Amino acid sequence: MSLVEEAEQRALTRSCAQAARLLMQHGAESALVEVAAKRIGLKLGADSVEIAVMANAIVVSSLLNGHCITTVRRVLDRGINMGILVDVQRIMLDAEDGKIGSREIEARLEALRPFHYNRWLVVLMVGAACAAFARLAGADPAACGLTFVAGAAAMAFRQQLAHWKFNPLLNFCLTAFVATSIAAQAIHFDFGTRTPHIAMASSVLLLVPGVPLINSVADMVKGYVNTGIARLVFAVLLCLGSCLGIALALRVWKVPGWL
Repeated sequence: MSLVEEAEQRALTRSCAQAARLLMQHGAESALVEVAAKRIGLKLGADSVEIAVMANAIVVSSLLNGHCITTVRRVLDRGINMGILVDVQRIMLDAEDGKIGSREIEARLEALRPFHYNRWLVVLMVGAACAAFARLAGADPAACGLTFVAGAAAMAFRQQLAHWKFNPLLNFCLTAFVATSIAAQAIHFDFGTRTPHIAMASSVLLLVPGVPLINSVADMVKGYVNTGIARLVFAVLLCLGSCLGIALALRVWKVPGWL
């Protein structure tokens, strides 16, 4: 193999690894990670591309003219971001259509940055979502207002803990404690609501790890059992952290329970 071919193979292997890592870091299921990385590598000229997807690492091997190159990339959780997933798939499709070459693919992948909504807009919408859920569960208007305050305050607190790099399990536990503590005040003070327990249950809606749970099931169904189990265990631990925070708040404020 010539030096030029080896350089090209190294470049396409890096592009495959970067695409796979971006997808995995931002909440893609394992099947999408493998398919996207393979399609990019094959389009760039590789004879074959093999991907090993793990919960915290990506292994990519490319084969070109009998020469194999393998690289490993560490996967760090960057939070759910569907914008990154869409952008990576757009790069893949542009590559397959012949609109961009290997250098453009690598440059565009390196330039991708997650888009984040304004912090206070997220706080507002999370509070509104919790209040809407409470209303669907039969809460009266006063309980919906209390749910909005508890959910919004808990989301702001959760964002601040994430900014301080707190462990996710501790983050969920403390956030659940804050949300439940605010909503539990309706048990001891007259806020004009007859459904305070619905407010307490609805205020922790933001802590449901929906995407990890969905991805864990999807991974196991599609044959990525190890990754699926790892994601399922992590989602269960997040739920356990939330339950501990709720239980602590109920004990501190002497509330018998939700029902």
